[in-house]
Amino acid sequence: MTEQTNPISRLAAILFSRREASVALILLLVIIFMSFANEFFLTQRNILNVGRQASVVAIVALGQALVIIARGIDLSVGSVIGLSAVTGAYVAAGTDSQLLGIGGALGAGLVAGMFNAILYTRFHINPFIATLGTLSIARGIALLMTGGIPISFSGWASYLGAGRILEVPVSLILMILLAGAFIIFTTRTRIGRDIYATGDNPTAARLAGIDVDRTRFLVFALCGLLAGLGGLILAGNLASASPNLGRGSELDVIAAVILGGVALSGGRGSIIGVVLGALLMALLANAFVLLGISSHWQVITKGLVIVVAVGIDGIQRGRED
Repeated sequence: MTEQTNPISRLAAILFSRREASVALILLLVIIFMSFANEFFLTQRNILNVGRQASVVAIVALGQALVIIARGIDLSVGSVIGLSAVTGAYVAAGTDSQLLGIGGALGAGLVAGMFNAILYTRFHINPFIATLGTLSIARGIALLMTGGIPISFSGWASYLGAGRILEVPVSLILMILLAGAFIIFTTRTRIGRDIYATGDNPTAARLAGIDVDRTRFLVFALCGLLAGLGGLILAGNLASASPNLGRGSELDVIAAVILGGVALSGGRGSIIGVVLGALLMALLANAFVLLGISSHWQVITKGLVIVVAVGIDGIQRGRED
């Protein structure tokens, strides 16, 4: 009897210890269920739509993952998405240059990320408080720039947000390329290893010669830059930049990161898990729409996902301790 249960126990242990495997299993189960529950789910149009919806969350989550791995958090990404989109549209309209508009959007995100980094590394403000303040500041600036009225933003931005290559959304291709680059960055470079070391034990990292403040500055700057890219994609998809763009996106991003196995305590997590987490969140949202379930349940589900994922992480840490 014991020998028969051992394989099951080992499988359960693998799924519990490897968040990527458990998220992939949930993804598979949802896909199987939805393929029987709705005839439109497995159509090419719907599958690509899920990928497109997941792309922005996944792209911003890549930066958020690095921040959390380095033992920080960035609550401002939703507002930075809106500010970046508005800045890009404003610059493009003022200069009549799509290239400068794209640069303006990315630059706004980068500046916001660097601002958060300075508050954390130079003024030693807790990142939760610092980025909570930036969340309000960025949204306020976006509203002041536009007066609350959306600005038209098309051209190259529309190609990034709504364009397709061989029927595949450009944003989805960009997400895949960035995910591949971040996997290499975090696993094959010294800076990537420094990020994990900083999050695991900042004191030991300093004693090992790692510039902890510079590492944290880098991850916050990257997170802001990717939030800027996310804003650019969202605005391009709508051909319009609204100051309210990205409102609440920080919850989606953090849920994808935590669900993907990144520990809030820092030092652990994988890029593959983050991408799978973003895909699962998008898949659940798509399933709710196809099944006619109220959108309010999506909000509840996101909260439950975060609570359950953090709870599992806490149990794992308790077992390790």
